[in-house]
Amino acid sequence: MRIYSPYPGILQALRDSNLEIMVGVPNDSLQALSEQSAAADWVQRNIKDYSSNVKFKYIYVGNEVNPTSPTAQFVLPAMQNIYKAIADAGLQNQIKVSTAVDTNLLGVFDPPSAGDFSENARKFMEPINGFLVSNGAPLLANIYPYFRVKYNNQSVPYALFTAPGTVVHDGQLEYQNLFDALMDALYSALEKTNGGSLAIVVSESGWPSGGGAVETVENAGTYYRNLINHVKKGGTPKRPGNAIETYLFGLFDENLKTEDIEQHFGLFYPNKQLKYNISFT
Repeated sequence: MRIYSPYPGILQALRDSNLEIMVGVPNDSLQALSEQSAAADWVQRNIKDYSSNVKFKYIYVGNEVNPTSPTAQFVLPAMQNIYKAIADAGLQNQIKVSTAVDTNLLGVFDPPSAGDFSENARKFMEPINGFLVSNGAPLLANIYPYFRVKYNNQSVPYALFTAPGTVVHDGQLEYQNLFDALMDALYSALEKTNGGSLAIVVSESGWPSGGGAVETVENAGTYYRNLINHVKKGGTPKRPGNAIETYLFGLFDENLKTEDIEQHFGLFYPNKQLKYNISFT
C-alpha cells in the first residue's frame, strides 16, 4: 500500500495489518528535511514510533518533483538525511529510501532503446541514481500510458494492452503495449546516467473512469485488469524476468480535486463500491 504522507490516523490503522507500506515525504517538506536534525525528527515521529508493528518497505522523498523547480535542489539532500536517520535506527535493511518520478523526465521515449532524460532531468537524476545504486534501492516511477494517449497521440489499444500484435519494433525487441515501452525507455535513460543496475518499482499506474471520451469505466476496467495480469507475468522486453512490483492509483475517487479527470482514478466509488470486476490476487 502507498500513502502520500505519514498521516497518524492511517499509520495507527495499519498496525499489525501485515501490509507492506510505501510512505511519502511530501514535496513541501523537502526543504526542511535537507537539515539532518529535521530528518531525524521526521523519522522518529513517523517511522520509528510505528516500526514495531507497521511494515514499512519504502520511504519516497518527493513525488514527481520537476527538475527545474526550486524544490529540486532539496530532493537528494533530504534523501541522504532520511537514509542516515533510518540507518541510525538500524532499519536500513528493512526500509529503502528513494524518490518517485514520472516519465515527463524523458526527453526521448520512442523507440524505447533511445530513451533518454531531458538535459535538465539528466542533471537532476545522475546523482540520485548514484545514491540509489550505492544503497541498493529501486527507482520509483509513476507509469501512465493513459497520459501518452491524452497528450502524445498514442493509440488506445496500445495503451490498454489490447493491441492485436506488435506495435513497435525496436531492434530485436517487440512491443505490444505502451506500459512496457515506457518502462524500457526509462531503463534506457537510467543506463545513460549511471543507473543501469537499478530496478524500477511502479509506484503509480491507473486510468480515469470519467471526464472525457476515452476516460470511461469500460476502458479503466480493461486497463486495470490487463495491467494486473501483465505485471504478474514478469518483466519487460528489455528486462524480462520477475514480476513487476506495481501500485494501482488510486483507492477512491477524489471529488475535491479541481480537474475533472483527476477526480476519477479511484478503484472504488466514495460509497466504497468497487467500480470494476477485478481480481487482486
